[in-house]
Parts: sequence; C-alpha cells; structure tokens
Amino acid sequence: MHDQKTSRDAANTTTLADWRSRIAEIGEERGYFQELGAHHSAMFIDEGTTLFVSFETVEGIRNGSHSQMPFGYRVAEGLGWSHLCLIADGETWFRDPAVYGFFDRLVDDAFFEDFDRVVFYGSGMCGYGAAAYSVTAPGSTVLAIQPQATLDPRVTEWEPRFTSHRRLSFTDRYGYAPDMIDGAGELFLIYDPEEPLDAMHAALFTKPFVTKLRCPHLGGGIELALLQMDVLPRLLARAGSGKLDAATFHRLYRARRNHGGYLRGLLARLQDDDRPLLSAYVCRSVLTRIAAPRIRRRLEQIEAELARRGTPLRPAPKATVAGSGTEEGGPAALANSAR
Repeated sequence: MHDQKTSRDAANTTTLADWRSRIAEIGEERGYFQELGAHHSAMFIDEGTTLFVSFETVEGIRNGSHSQMPFGYRVAEGLGWSHLCLIADGETWFRDPAVYGFFDRLVDDAFFEDFDRVVFYGSGMCGYGAAAYSVTAPGSTVLAIQPQATLDPRVTEWEPRFTSHRRLSFTDRYGYAPDMIDGAGELFLIYDPEEPLDAMHAALFTKPFVTKLRCPHLGGGIELALLQMDVLPRLLARAGSGKLDAATFHRLYRARRNHGGYLRGLLARLQDDDRPLLSAYVCRSVLTRIAAPRIRRRLEQIEAELARRGTPLRPAPKATVAGSGTEEGGPAALANSAR
C-alpha cells in the first residue's frame, strides 16, 4: 500500500475525466463498463470462477492507491478472481433506480450462477450497499465493515451523522439491508463496539448466520487500519475460499498488537479509566516486540506518574527488550488481558 499523501498527489495529477476514461477502457477491454444513471457506474472484469463484488466511491478509489484503481480490482487481480465494482459518485448509499435495474438484469441473466463463489464487500456506506444487494446472489458471502442498516428515520432516528441524506429513499427496493441479507450464506460484520452508533446499526443485523467481529479501540477508521495491518486482503482471500470464520479473524487480527492506531486507542481508554499500572504493562509489552519511541516516552510518563502516587513500577526484566519476546506470566500477560 502506498501512503495516503502519495495517493492524493497522484489523484491531483490526473483529471477526473481522464480517470473515468481509463476505468471505462479497462472495463471494456476485460469485461464491460456501464454508466448507471448520473451518479453510479459498474465495471466488470471477467477472470476466474470466484467473483468479488466491491462497492466503492470515486473519491475512495482516486485517493486509495497510487494506481487509482478500485480496491476490489487490486484484490481480485492478485487472487485471479473476477471482479464486479459498483462505483458511487458521492454519498448516495447506492439508492438509485438505475442501480436497482442493473442488479435486476444480473438476476434475470443468471449472472451470479456462473461463479463457484461470490463475495460482497464494502465499508460504511459501501458496506450498506454490499449487504443490501447481496440478496441478488443467494449463498454469497458478505464482509461488511461498519455498515449502516438504513437511514430511514423511522428506524434510525437516533442516527445524527447522516441527517442530510434522509431524503434518500430506504423504503423501496433493496432498502433495508438487514432484510436483504437473508439469502446470504454468511455475513461477517466488523465494527468497534465502543462506537455507539456503529454498534446500534450492527445490532440490527443480528441473524443466526451473521458473525460479528468486534474491533475495540479502532474507532471509525477500521477499514484503513485493517489495510495497514495487512489483515483485510487476507480476510477477503479466506472469504473467497470459504475458510473465513471468527477464529481465523482473531488469529489474523493479532497484528493489531503492533499497530499504532490500535495502541493509541487502547492507551487512551486505559488513561480514561485511570489505570496507569496496566498502561505501563501494555507499553512494556509493546516494547518487547517493536521499537516505538512514542510508546517509550509514554511509558516514562506513566512511570513518573506512578512514582508520584507512591506506587513505582517494578524494574522490567532484562528479557523485555524489543525483539526478545515476552515473559510468560509477567506484565505482558496483564497487557494481553486488556486486548
């Protein structure tokens, strides 16, 4: 992954018209490209027997990588999969009769039946799209990060973040995402339970075939964090092979132990809870694995605070240095309990 500044610089050097022409050309060469009304388009790449259906935005694609290609395209290309990308120009939640009609035609043409496996993916607004339109491919696997269930104020009057979009209709076709997933084989829903609004949307998706994967301390930027950890592509690869489950997720998600955003969130929570001793043990655990100057400075601050309180921290064992591993049953064990 290229950093976000490089991606933004690349986007700024390519005009929107040139970018659209390039996307359309690639789609037409390798499958097809269709405009769907004024604010949506679809690009299909015909490659393998697994189909990856991603819901993305123009802004997200242009700022997401140096290549300015859809995230789903890059994932599918690396795995030899076919790819269908629904692209929204703006915050539309894919609520457009032109999009409904597109999926209707796919169903009429038995499009999804040509593939051994179908995986729908999206995050936030795009996670809503992935869930809502998965109804067109019975038995598909859905991976949705922080999806909204609906913006219908009769259902989510508690949702203040998207009030300007309540004019969108969520009561007509493909409207209420938790109902649209009933035909899915499995839905994996990733969210931070400490984000109340995201957790309330997640609660609406409760079904026997829905696996909720909780990521505390990541806040609203879970998709980016999972990309930075190199976890998200691996989750999708396993979803496409039918091998994704909660145990696999949690094994891969151990990468958070070295991720700055997660560690900042964890330490902020411990500070809010006034737990300096456990904060110190977390910092020590991190420093056994990676060189982290900010964490070391934070540890020094915590040690000074504990000394002022009259509860100085015991010296760390010599084994607890970056790269040497953690001691069993020591402070690292307490740090693990905070995860």
